[in-house]
Amino acid sequence: MGRPKIEPVVWRAPRTGPKPKPSLPALTVRQVTGKGAEDVLVDDHGHVFTGVEDGRVLRLTADGRRLDTIADTGGRPLGLELFPDGRLLVCDADKGLLLIDKTHGEIEVLIPAGPGLRVCNNAAVAGDGTVYFTDSSSRFDLEFWKADLLEHSGTGRLLRRSPDGAVETLLTGLHFANGVALAPDESYVVVAQTGEYCLNRLWLTGDRAGKSDVLVDNLPGFPDNISTGSDGLVWIALASPRNPVLDVLLRTPPKVRQALWRIPEPLQPKEKKVVWVRAVDGVTGRTVHDCFGKVPNYHMVTGVREHDGTVYLGSLNESAIALFDLP
Repeated sequence: MGRPKIEPVVWRAPRTGPKPKPSLPALTVRQVTGKGAEDVLVDDHGHVFTGVEDGRVLRLTADGRRLDTIADTGGRPLGLELFPDGRLLVCDADKGLLLIDKTHGEIEVLIPAGPGLRVCNNAAVAGDGTVYFTDSSSRFDLEFWKADLLEHSGTGRLLRRSPDGAVETLLTGLHFANGVALAPDESYVVVAQTGEYCLNRLWLTGDRAGKSDVLVDNLPGFPDNISTGSDGLVWIALASPRNPVLDVLLRTPPKVRQALWRIPEPLQPKEKKVVWVRAVDGVTGRTVHDCFGKVPNYHMVTGVREHDGTVYLGSLNESAIALFDLP
């Protein structure tokens, strides 16, 4: 299958700040049997769940000694969440929004992938089973996520599935809609826009219910999955620092990016090999933790989960999950 055509939109990215200083605590890397452990989820027993590119959903014991396959979606599992009834909610880019029984591996399709859900990416679940989830792009499949960033047409959405099965669109025009996080009191939901380097917040209760604003703008990297930690902070996986070349290209006439898109994949710009996660206050957007560094055996963090003071990482490129303890 050839690469799809792009119809670029001109956008002027804001200037980035100074380069970050190394601040990453010592990292432990635990291998898994499959490439692309894109997201991470930790349950009350300390078990770590992740999905890999061949369709399997894996469970790693807290001590890292045992790895089990709990299901095979036959697709590409991305975001993982715990559902109130104990099952796993899985955002599968190929299959849609799924529920998986952790014991028997049975799969229930809540919303199938298709024209109305092209790239089911990440989710957050309320206590009553309401699911907030993203459809990253209506233009491109997951395989061509770089096309969405280059085109910058903003066709991503934030959606909500109610416990009765009704689905509604909450936000449109998002630039590669990605991670989703819910406030501890469920008063707002936050969504990451990878293509605009920002987090948007939609208020769900109170005087501001139904209104949206920007929680964090001009991030220094590409935000991917996000999550609410046990500390109440919004944790952000920054897959790579921003690329100055891309920021310049986004200002250029469409034909320039169309020409770049035709260049063979090996010659196109690549992500920088760093590990970077950040935690912000969900109300003020203030940065509380900023953990950045380079390690020889891990990079491109696309999933992050803080659990009782330990931060777990997933990566679209690695056959491993990683973790570190907060100072």
